[in-house]
Amino acid sequence: MARTPSSEGAAVPPSEIPSYMTAPESGSDELPRSRIEVLSRQRPTRHVISLVVKNVSGLLAQVANLFAARGTNIESLTVAETENERFSRMTIVVHGEEVVIDALKKALSKFVNVIKVLDFSGMDHVERDLALIKVATPAGSRQEIFQLVEVFEGQVVDIGLKDCMIEIIGPEKKIDAFLRVMSAFGIKEMARTGRVALARGSDMAGQVDQYRI
Repeated sequence: MARTPSSEGAAVPPSEIPSYMTAPESGSDELPRSRIEVLSRQRPTRHVISLVVKNVSGLLAQVANLFAARGTNIESLTVAETENERFSRMTIVVHGEEVVIDALKKALSKFVNVIKVLDFSGMDHVERDLALIKVATPAGSRQEIFQLVEVFEGQVVDIGLKDCMIEIIGPEKKIDAFLRVMSAFGIKEMARTGRVALARGSDMAGQVDQYRI
């Protein structure tokens, strides 16, 4: 039986050589050699992801582990019951590349106990955060602090001899701005709830009734 010539040592046409195996031309940027390098060239964007889930134990840990496995840090996570006590809503705030966030949303939608996955980043929505801030009140500064609280539409909920506790509700940027102002007086303690969000108007039309089962 005749043997066919061996292909070993045969020249490979340039058109068949993968781009990542070729050297860049002189003066050009280095070509990405891995998926990590490709992702590193994308600019991370902020995403507010809302999940409607069944009230079952262990689901929160599964969601947190998914983000950890993908190397994505959760900046804020809140969870509480919806108007239907059998379901809860998780609101997750993250920064990441579009490819990574899309993969996370697809993975979340595959969880048996996740009813709906929504990304509010692309729609008109309302976000709110609540913060309790204990601020030092140096001599002669209490009245100034109270005036600033009024400007930011906050509320003094407790007063001590050397400090006061302030409640402020609003978007993330508003609370961050208030914290910068209060830092001049001295912030002793702070607790924040994390973000909650809902779409405005009819942006959720046809979405809400899907989990009334």
